[in-house]
Amino acid sequence: QVQLVESGGGLVQAGGSLRLSCAASGLTFSTYTMAWFRQAPGKERNFVARTNWIGGTTYYADSVKGRSTISRDTAKNTVYLQLNSLKPEDTAVYYCAASKSLTGDSNEYHYWGQGTQVTVSS
Repeated sequence: QVQLVESGGGLVQAGGSLRLSCAASGLTFSTYTMAWFRQAPGKERNFVARTNWIGGTTYYADSVKGRSTISRDTAKNTVYLQLNSLKPEDTAVYYCAASKSLTGDSNEYHYWGQGTQVTVSS
């Protein structure tokens, strides 16, 4: 049984930072693309960042490029998303997801976590 469990969300002031974590189990972690998506209230779920199987290739949405870093620790089966210079528009539920494809298309991600809330106050 595959499980993705996010943690690290919370309430932070604009300009602050958070590090989100996603612990994976039940899958061969090193063979999956791992990604973060986010969904703000009343909006669609959007791609944030992804990292390939060995973490050598990363890709970011323009909205977070330069302010975020995705990384993975294969030994711990964990992927991270460091968010810096947070803005109120970053407020959303952040989801971790796993795919066998190297893509930002949410339809290609077969496994999802339950999400962690990030709230940025102005």
